[in-house]
Amino acid sequence: MTNQEMGKFGEDYAAFYLRKNGYQILDRNYRFKKYEVDIICKHEDHLVFVEVKARNTSEIGPPWKAVTRTKQRQIIQCAHQYIVSKNIDAEAQFDIISIVHNNSGTFLEHLDKAFYAM
Repeated sequence: MTNQEMGKFGEDYAAFYLRKNGYQILDRNYRFKKYEVDIICKHEDHLVFVEVKARNTSEIGPPWKAVTRTKQRQIIQCAHQYIVSKNIDAEAQFDIISIVHNNSGTFLEHLDKAFYAM
């Protein structure tokens, strides 16, 4: 599986997981300038911006560790634009879904409120 295929698989798998757990998917792959948010959804009273990281191994560490502070800032900027452009009045939160998919199976870790806007 190529990196692009793994990314698509991860996002689809994460969207399925979120729906199954009561999240309403509002948007996928929302772009602002050169930034992107993988999944935007609503859960209870929160607007949730989800970054998905999928890998075929965790040998170099869990995939969520690839979401650096720089990447977090980019997601926050993109989320801000989404909120402003849609005129949304809701509390936002930022989650990460980390997926390892290989011959041993598919393992998902959901980091709820993984980081905060500063």
